Amino acid sequence: ALMAASCKGHTEIAQILIQNGADVNIQGGEYGTALIAASFQGHIETVQILLQNSA
Repeated sequence: ALMAASCKGHTEIAQILIQNGADVNIQGGEYGTALIAASFQGHIETVQILLQNSA
């Protein structure tokens, strides 16, 4: 779910998922990690949230 939220730029959803224990470094999917997905899609706010949470 975090990967999908990050890829689509749903920052608030990503933040809720992280607050509820989502692993920011889990790998899978087309981009590998949520951080790479958000970066590739240009979702700067989501990237910042992920980095603030040790991605």
